[in-house]
Amino acid sequence: MKKLSIIIPIYNEAENLPHLSEEWTAFCKKNGFDLILVNDGSRDRTREILANLPKSDFVKVLNHKVNRGYGGAIKTGIRNVETNYVVTVDADGQHELSSILDLLAKLEACDADMVIGARGKANRVPSLRNTGKALIRWVSRMLIPNKISDLNSGMKLYRTDLAKQYMDACPDSMAYSDVIALTFISEGALVVEHPIIIKPRQGGKSTINLHSAVNTVQEIINMVMFFNPLRIFVPVSVICFLAGLGWGLPILIQGRGLSVGSLFAFIVSIICMLLGLVAEQLSQIRKMLIRTPK
Repeated sequence: MKKLSIIIPIYNEAENLPHLSEEWTAFCKKNGFDLILVNDGSRDRTREILANLPKSDFVKVLNHKVNRGYGGAIKTGIRNVETNYVVTVDADGQHELSSILDLLAKLEACDADMVIGARGKANRVPSLRNTGKALIRWVSRMLIPNKISDLNSGMKLYRTDLAKQYMDACPDSMAYSDVIALTFISEGALVVEHPIIIKPRQGGKSTINLHSAVNTVQEIINMVMFFNPLRIFVPVSVICFLAGLGWGLPILIQGRGLSVGSLFAFIVSIICMLLGLVAEQLSQIRKMLIRTPK
């Protein structure tokens, strides 16, 4: 059985494919890896270019009739993986393929379940996009404690069996990359980072924008509601209780009774706590489902 499959989700990358596809196939042939290319409903010549690739037993080309999203393309690839490990690589040519060997060595050395390719500050250009990434890191660390510095990295290498278990809990959008890592962390898997080299985009145009960052934050919150809803409901309940106490206590001391505002805050606090307990029970049921090997 082969050790590793490389999944490359592709959307409108016809400008990059002619010179990158040869590099991908040569690398996989040399190292004995499988290559899974997922055309995610591209509207350019991507499908035609992939259809004309030389036939190889280690290369699979999968086509979506419509665009399902970055995460949807990766999920299709994962469903077709037959190796112990899988790594995701972006189709824009920015990832140095030799970094895959470094990530694989790191995973085996640490007996890790996932290794994230950390791009480092030297590889990042200050921009509005980096501000969005910083926001995502802040929200993720607040809701799910972690020390990951580059949660958004598109190059992640992880165990195939866990990927197949957890992928249905992840969105089909660009947020998949962040949520799959946080899912591993939430489920007690060992997630580590290792530096990788990033090259300038070879061609084409990135589809990542501010909407992608907002969607990612939303998906992270959804994931916390899925795995640990009390982390959201308990703080809200406590804040409402303290607000009601702070508002009503001075009025009560003055002998004017309990104010309507503070009573409302106490009721909201109780409701939030009860909703949190119900959500926690539902979360336990959902977690049992995703932990069942597929």
